[in-house]
Amino acid sequence: MSDQRFYAALPARGVIEIAGTDRVEFLQGLVSNDVTKAAADRAIYAALLTAQGRYLFDFFIIALGDALYLDAEAARLAELQRRLSLYKLRAKVVLSDASARFAVAAAWGDGTASALGIGGDSGAAKSFAGGVAYLDPRLAALGARFLLPRENSDALEQAGFAASDAAAYDRHRLALGVPDGTRDLVPEKALLMESGFDELNGIDWQKGCYMGQELTARMKYRALVKKRLLPVIIEGVAIDGAAVAPGTAITQNGSEAGEMLSTQGSRGLALLRLEAVEAMQSNGADLKAGAAVIRPEKPAWMKD
Repeated sequence: MSDQRFYAALPARGVIEIAGTDRVEFLQGLVSNDVTKAAADRAIYAALLTAQGRYLFDFFIIALGDALYLDAEAARLAELQRRLSLYKLRAKVVLSDASARFAVAAAWGDGTASALGIGGDSGAAKSFAGGVAYLDPRLAALGARFLLPRENSDALEQAGFAASDAAAYDRHRLALGVPDGTRDLVPEKALLMESGFDELNGIDWQKGCYMGQELTARMKYRALVKKRLLPVIIEGVAIDGAAVAPGTAITQNGSEAGEMLSTQGSRGLALLRLEAVEAMQSNGADLKAGAAVIRPEKPAWMKD
């Protein structure tokens, strides 16, 4: 990576505001992380699950003023707001779409944290340009994220970051093997323990009950994980001469071994059966997506 630092607006992200005196208690009983840790100096990453422990939504939780803000997928923002509203009952909370007021951006490159004056580890946050800057709670190597008032959208250039785009940030993300919402996590199907949420700081094992906790805990403590979301290198002739399409089946010796997820060029993420990965490592049995050969890599942040 060069010494230059980059930033990109992330127009595929939207923002939900959760105001009201019960905002922390309301979210605490629903999501996978400890909402009490979201503060002016810390942002967190969390997921909302089905009662059966399957993925529905993931988002960042940012505290600003007297409200919490969720940085989530813009295309599914209305559905997330609707789903959260189902659990309001008598809680003193007000949910609203704040995307017209706030934009989401990311920055990466050497010295990003020091350039922003943010110390500490993943999730460390500070006020910035009327909003919040924070080190990505999932993985420090991803860089920083921002919740910015739209009128201050030029603040990152003024801070010395070179303008880039979401595609460049996506390449950075894929190189690190980090999933990106429903591009890599299938709603009502994906499981947190298969998708890296433990290592990517998306689960708090000490907090009280939340929606879908039972299956998530059982998979961890009974070692029931049989698949993992892994970064992959795509080699050989790709399908139709392009990157392997998301959803393409991955096979090994003619048997199902997994599925391709988000891709860009020769890099991507795939959900793979661990026994198939072990077979490839032990006896060289290729993993294939059509005519392409898939080479999984274990990212540095992933536990054994």
